[in-house]
Amino acid sequence: MKDFILPPKDWDMGTPLKSGAPVTLTIDGFAVTVPEGTSVMRAAAEMGLRIPKLCATDSVEAWGSCRLCVVEIEGRRGTPASCTTPVAEGMIVHTQSSKVKKIRRGVMELYISDHPLDCLTCSANGDCELQDMAGMVGLRDVRYRAPEGAPLANHFETRAPGGGDNFRYIPKDESNPYFTYDPAKCIVCSRCVRACEEVQGTFALTIEGRGFESRVSAGAAGDDFLTSDCVSCGACVQACPTGTLQEKSVAELGTPDRSVITTCAYCGVGCSFKAELIGDELVRMIPYRHGKANRGHSCVKGRFAYGYASHTDRILKPMIRERIDDPWQEVSWEGALTFAATKLRGIQAAHGTKSIGVITSSRCTNEETFLVQKLARAVFGNNNTDTCARVCHSPTGYGLGQTFGTSAGTQDFDSVEHTDVVIVIGANPTDGHPVFASRLKKRLRQGAKLIVVDPRRIDLVKSPHVRAAHHLPLRPGTNVAVVTALAHVIVTEGLFDETFIRERCDWDEFLAYAEFVKDPRHSPEANEMLTGVPSAELRAAARTFATGGNGAIYYGLGVTEHSQGSTTVMGIANLAMLTGNIGRPGVGVNPLRGQNNVQGSCDMGSFPHELPGYRHVKNADVRAVFESLWGVEIDPEPGLRIPNMLDAAVDGTFRGLYCQGEDILQSDPDTKHVAAGLAAMDCVIVHDLFLNETANYAHVFLPGSTFLEKDGTFTNAERRINRVRKVMAPRNGYEDWEVTQALANAMGAGWHYTHPAQIMEEIAATTPSFAGVDYALLEEKGSVQWPCNETAPEGTPLMHVDGFVRGKGRFIVTEYVATDEKTGPRFPLLLTTGRILSQYNVGAQTRRTANTVWHAEDVLEIHPHDAENRGLKTGDWVKIASRSGETTLRAEVTDRVSPGVVYTTFHHPDTQANVITTDYSDWATNCPEYKVTAVQVSQSNGPSEWQEEYAAQAEQARRILPAAE
Repeated sequence: MKDFILPPKDWDMGTPLKSGAPVTLTIDGFAVTVPEGTSVMRAAAEMGLRIPKLCATDSVEAWGSCRLCVVEIEGRRGTPASCTTPVAEGMIVHTQSSKVKKIRRGVMELYISDHPLDCLTCSANGDCELQDMAGMVGLRDVRYRAPEGAPLANHFETRAPGGGDNFRYIPKDESNPYFTYDPAKCIVCSRCVRACEEVQGTFALTIEGRGFESRVSAGAAGDDFLTSDCVSCGACVQACPTGTLQEKSVAELGTPDRSVITTCAYCGVGCSFKAELIGDELVRMIPYRHGKANRGHSCVKGRFAYGYASHTDRILKPMIRERIDDPWQEVSWEGALTFAATKLRGIQAAHGTKSIGVITSSRCTNEETFLVQKLARAVFGNNNTDTCARVCHSPTGYGLGQTFGTSAGTQDFDSVEHTDVVIVIGANPTDGHPVFASRLKKRLRQGAKLIVVDPRRIDLVKSPHVRAAHHLPLRPGTNVAVVTALAHVIVTEGLFDETFIRERCDWDEFLAYAEFVKDPRHSPEANEMLTGVPSAELRAAARTFATGGNGAIYYGLGVTEHSQGSTTVMGIANLAMLTGNIGRPGVGVNPLRGQNNVQGSCDMGSFPHELPGYRHVKNADVRAVFESLWGVEIDPEPGLRIPNMLDAAVDGTFRGLYCQGEDILQSDPDTKHVAAGLAAMDCVIVHDLFLNETANYAHVFLPGSTFLEKDGTFTNAERRINRVRKVMAPRNGYEDWEVTQALANAMGAGWHYTHPAQIMEEIAATTPSFAGVDYALLEEKGSVQWPCNETAPEGTPLMHVDGFVRGKGRFIVTEYVATDEKTGPRFPLLLTTGRILSQYNVGAQTRRTANTVWHAEDVLEIHPHDAENRGLKTGDWVKIASRSGETTLRAEVTDRVSPGVVYTTFHHPDTQANVITTDYSDWATNCPEYKVTAVQVSQSNGPSEWQEEYAAQAEQARRILPAAE
């Protein structure tokens, strides 16, 4: 297996990159030109000279404490630290004079005198900067010896040399499931503390004590790494130059000897990682410093939660059964595919061409998703293809398509570094998109202002060194009213950007929209009772956004998963156009996509009405492109959406489903209806890693491959196309695209792809926004953002720079229409749902890792007032009931939610939160209204009758007979 070659000089440059006027200096006789503000250390590194260092690293600002990087500068006294000394024009620097060499050896000698010399058995052996620097400065002996009759004070011996316990020794902290903290090896360089502050923005670590007694501390007295505020992002481990902070996997498996660059398969940030291995055994995942989405940072999921790939629950052999109450029977791949193909063709023969369909996966690659929708259109002969984007960001595609002309966000993640005012609406970035959240928090600490629109008090409202300027705690379901009220203030107070609107938007449509929002019924005061947002606070927020400089809007599922999700997206686009915040760095409309390839699954034509590239199937010229290449006739009629498939299944007209990488029984709303639809089908094929909840109703199970076992591409929330590279061979024997191809061929397709690169060539040949994309370009550039074509051969970081894709930006009237889901005496509370940092989506992956130490079960957040009225306290079992169903879980009493609002996550199937949610959905896209469900909460003694029945049915459905039986 060939490793991806790292770029030249892929080492730590010591201090961050700066920008400014060019400055030329001389270092050790060589001239070098660098930007103003660059440190002498980095200038030397730029020309290939490495100055010894311990406290310096290019992910944080210079500190200057270790004194190992001292240099001599002609005309200056002393030996300044090169990390904290900025370059100056004409400066002459000497990095290897006898004087600085002697100082460095002396400094290193002091470090080693209080450090255990167990290098051969230390897990950091071969990957330790202290070890490297000792060799680099030429240290060969330590002269410090204990005085006669007295001990030499140190922090690494458990027993004092004179007898008794060494009070300075602190035992290793092994509380965190993924890494250890060994104070005995700490050199107090503060790199971990600074990484926690500057890179992650959590401020969980500090240095306690003074002088020789200084040590890193996680949290308050009595805290360890697990109980502290540490979020296990790994930034401290990455920054540590010694074995003080060390991955447990390295201690257990050894030091990696090779690496492969790939892309994380969790959220829509799309972080790049260096997968480090010994042979074909994965040892650790290191955030790749050249990753353009994450810039060398990571979160607990991407950094550590990859153990599910080798979990014992994983299914590696195909299985079939005639009925869902039969046990599974292991069979060969050929046997499973023949069984599936025969079933599907039999259904079509009996019930018609449109009686079967597919669901594509937002966790799979672009290439795999492209083949699944091609399977439906070219092999099944219909457009019955849908994707999980239906239940998350389909309103984004519709709303932005209507207003801007393209169904994607406008910016790259780097853009946040230039913003002055940020609106975060219906999103919780610290939990759902933590790497982006860290970049956002860094900008906020630099002075940008934040407006949070959310029913909950999310962490961004108030956390260490970050405080929102305005929090608008709206009542769930009133997004449109709040967004329109913001526009009302901007228009009535004359705060809109008339020049931008006249040049870039349809002026007549703006006038009609302005007339609409000026109506007094849209004022903050008129809507205060409806939304629950104080009118003065809303007015102040509108003024802040309109007058604060570069304004950016970031939104999530709290916007889209409503009956008016598409309307809210259009309202957000209206706000951006009103204020001229489109087409430059620091502004824009940015949907935070929930899964790693939600954007890509939409791009690839997963929706039943669109072919790849968001082109409607009714257009004959578009169909002709694919028909000529595929050699088939494409149905001009849109197919069934997921809710329509389930309805049709209950009615008896939809009988077969191929579901790749999605667990619709756990993730889709109204669980009982989903179960009824699946149970009514004659053939359900689940293609996944584990026997998920949907597999309880499946007849064929095709084992899937993890992101570590495949080649391909993901497209993240910023339209960035990133390479996914095979780190190890598929444990199931095949990559997912190969399984789909085999199923297609079993049905007579005759496909002959041999590598995903060929599939990408087909995508580029048929999809204008991908026309310039191929694997050679991705290897050269690392990643590109679509559109990538003749006019933008290297991609498009910022959209709508000179004009909107549709021509003129379109203002659309956003009338508020109340949801049909209403509270009343039986169901007086509103339930809204979301995610938590340590878990991901339905939890199929993260529940099979040590991340469960932070979130072992879903809990119900309830306000103290509502809890007191019901006699509830934290930890109590509670029943939560809606018009659709009921379930039980434990309560957590907190003022993070407002009175009248309760909140839970949906990561654990034993809770099945979606048994409560209703089948109400967005008017334009059928995106379910997960965020507004009228409920009642009461005391309970434990799991409900439905939960017990569900658990029994799941156990029955997961019986497996060995192949020989």
